Amino acid sequence: MTSTISPARVLRRSVMLALVAQGAATAAPAADFRFAFQGTLGALDPYTLNETFTLGMLGNVYEGLTRRDKDLEIIPGLATSWEQIDDLTWRFHLREGVTFANGNAFDADDVLFSADRVRADGSNLAARLPADAEFVKVDPYTVDVKLTTPNPILNYEWDTWYIMDKEWSEANDMVAPVSAKDTSPRPAAFTAMGTGAFTFESHEPGVKTVFVPNPGWWDTPEHNLDRVTYTTIAADGTRVAALLSGDVDLIDPVPVQDIPRIEQNADTDVLTGPELRVVYLGMNQMRAELATSDIKGRNPFQDPKVRKAMYQAIDIEAIKSRVMRGLSTPTALLIAQELFSQASDFQRWPYDPEAAKALLAEAGYPDGFSVTLDCPNDRYVNDEAICQAAVAMLAKVGVRVTLNAQTKSLWAAKILAAGGFDTDFYLLAWTPGSLDSWNVLVNLATCRDRTGKGGPFNVGGYCNPKVDDLAAQILGETDAARRDDLIAEAYRILHEDTAYLPLHQQNLVWGKRANIEIAQRADNQVLFYWARVN
Repeated sequence: MTSTISPARVLRRSVMLALVAQGAATAAPAADFRFAFQGTLGALDPYTLNETFTLGMLGNVYEGLTRRDKDLEIIPGLATSWEQIDDLTWRFHLREGVTFANGNAFDADDVLFSADRVRADGSNLAARLPADAEFVKVDPYTVDVKLTTPNPILNYEWDTWYIMDKEWSEANDMVAPVSAKDTSPRPAAFTAMGTGAFTFESHEPGVKTVFVPNPGWWDTPEHNLDRVTYTTIAADGTRVAALLSGDVDLIDPVPVQDIPRIEQNADTDVLTGPELRVVYLGMNQMRAELATSDIKGRNPFQDPKVRKAMYQAIDIEAIKSRVMRGLSTPTALLIAQELFSQASDFQRWPYDPEAAKALLAEAGYPDGFSVTLDCPNDRYVNDEAICQAAVAMLAKVGVRVTLNAQTKSLWAAKILAAGGFDTDFYLLAWTPGSLDSWNVLVNLATCRDRTGKGGPFNVGGYCNPKVDDLAAQILGETDAARRDDLIAEAYRILHEDTAYLPLHQQNLVWGKRANIEIAQRADNQVLFYWARVN
């Protein structure tokens, strides 16, 4: 097994809570585990939505060829090992004796089927694999991946490229991915068939989902659970009250203002730790005219002076202290500082309202302009409060912002590809599934056309061909030092262009009952197979 670059090694700070050694859980009595999150779980097709919470929930049922351990190191999953035969060929040795929950055997045919399916129309995870990569079945438990250009990080985000059962998919009209654009998904989109530690007993989209252990799981269970009930509780106060009353065992997130209440209660604890998610504001730079602005005939966000003015109007330290109660780390980049060796070389543009006003005047907007900000109110820690703070700060320099705060499902359906990137100004956050900068650049910063071809999460349509060229070089560069220099060059362009308005890394804030042990991983995936009820 080979791995040329391992940014996860810097994540040893992840919070761990006296987890027992693997295999010791079998002697403990089984228990129910109740988890509440602020957002919803919709379709269960693992290729519908490239979103951390959804992928984490599905990761309890599905598995990839690789997994990540509690420190986010890449470890074997459905593949026991892999190697690079040459610069353009990777070989994966599959785990024998694995079955899907229905008893169907896992083998190379499922891998080839999943490789085609994840790159098909409607998939939101197509970037997990190179579009031109050829998957070749060597034998039932060996697969070669043939590339057209070198790719030293080919398998870095394959822990969330979940392998599907070819036979089950064909029998249940699930050969084609269920698109997020589909308002009437196929019935099988609300069921699943994986090889993981749990299976779905029932699923009420947006309401409640019940997981039960998969008795045929190939690995040794570490958990002692016999049932997991996940419930959506959108309201912060209701979610905290459910934890304090004992109605649920774990909540995510805890509103930062409620941390003292949970810590002061003898039966509950708060888990905090670094998260790899970067929260940022994006601006539509593709439209000739902003749909929600009083400026007609031109788009203010196409002027880098306006974008920099927006940046310098935001007091990030005030957001950190007043909104996040100190539980955030301001950043100048779109990637967590732990994941890039040269991150400390970058500094935020300084908060300076007077400079912001001057830039707006130079750009031809001395009286500012109006625009609508699309913001979720149940996705990130204090997301709506962050947007409210930004609205107030921008008003001081003459940018009049109308806040459109909605639930995650409505917000995502509007601003992402499924909604035609229908936004002028938006809040979004990103955790690179590969824990690598190429993921950030190719998803958020490479050019896309009006149909969505290109950077799949480049919502605002920022485009600089130099960044596209650098992203291509970064993907194939095998020398780590040279690769980091290319990454730094790309980030410098984004910073000088003020392509985005990066805000901060949010901290993880979970609330739990005192009798619960669980691993809190820095990517904020809640994985039940590391949970115990004492």
